[in-house]
Amino acid sequence: MPPESITLQRGSRLGHTIAQNIGLILANAILLLAILGFILIYSAAQDRLPGNFELTSTVNSATPLVFAAVGQSFVILTKGIDLSVGGVVDLANAIAAVTMGKSLYGALAWSVIILLVGAACGLVNGLLVALGRLQPIVVTLATLSIFQGLAIRVLPQPGGVIPAGYTNLLVNPNEPFALIFIALLGLGWSAFRRSRTGVDLYAIGNDEVAARALAVNVIRTKIIAYMIDGTLAAAAGLFLAAGATAGDATTGNSYTLSSIVAVVLGGVSLFGGRGSAIGAIAGAFITTLIVNILFFSHVNPLYQSFYEGVFLLIAVVVGGVIGGAIRRRR
Repeated sequence: MPPESITLQRGSRLGHTIAQNIGLILANAILLLAILGFILIYSAAQDRLPGNFELTSTVNSATPLVFAAVGQSFVILTKGIDLSVGGVVDLANAIAAVTMGKSLYGALAWSVIILLVGAACGLVNGLLVALGRLQPIVVTLATLSIFQGLAIRVLPQPGGVIPAGYTNLLVNPNEPFALIFIALLGLGWSAFRRSRTGVDLYAIGNDEVAARALAVNVIRTKIIAYMIDGTLAAAAGLFLAAGATAGDATTGNSYTLSSIVAVVLGGVSLFGGRGSAIGAIAGAFITTLIVNILFFSHVNPLYQSFYEGVFLLIAVVVGGVIGGAIRRRR
């Protein structure tokens, strides 16, 4: 084979790889810019570079959103959406606050139960969407209200106790140990992506009719996606409770929208079948860093949501335009 052909084939493979992963590449590029922006703004405001405390604080703040966003990405890859994420976070948070007490071992045992509760919430959503053939946006909007109502029933007002040992284990305030859990989450996604269910997940998102024709068990795969989503949303609630050392049945409300924003920033297509949960992790950190940048820029809190929305909109539009242009060229 002529050397020119070998070079062309290598270039073609590289171009194909870039086109297939352009969302993840852009997410990492935006994350890098967000990190640099935070360092510059923080240094200008504090006359020093951010250190271990700032790193730990950022990681601990981002971790609940990381888990919620990764869970959301499983559902969105099937061309669905989960608006009940915030309700599951609230429910997990509330149960943790009233059951864990002061024992670390008891807290760990209850963590398993709470994760199972999250999986059960996802199972309800999955059955209604997959078996009932109902629209995900309608189903999960309804279950959002149900889960939030249950959370308020469990914990009518903020309070409860989270063991100090449990907080140190999940979100140690002195070191960014939460990165270990995020790394494990990323490894878990990588393994799942290569499994039969992971392949089926993408097949359904790309073309559900074709997936059925290829003997993909659409119902089972969708139910699994929603159950994983519910489990990870419950994990987000546990990290949130650990960080606050108490519970609040309303603090998870913002995670529904934030998880979707993080997924989109991470390059996961809302039309399903394209993207990676690794990108959702990057998107969660981007979202957290934007809030930090606005805070240290001394932006009036009344306008922070406005500027945050503008930045996110620009990032999504630019990313979409660049990604679309590269895919069309391929």
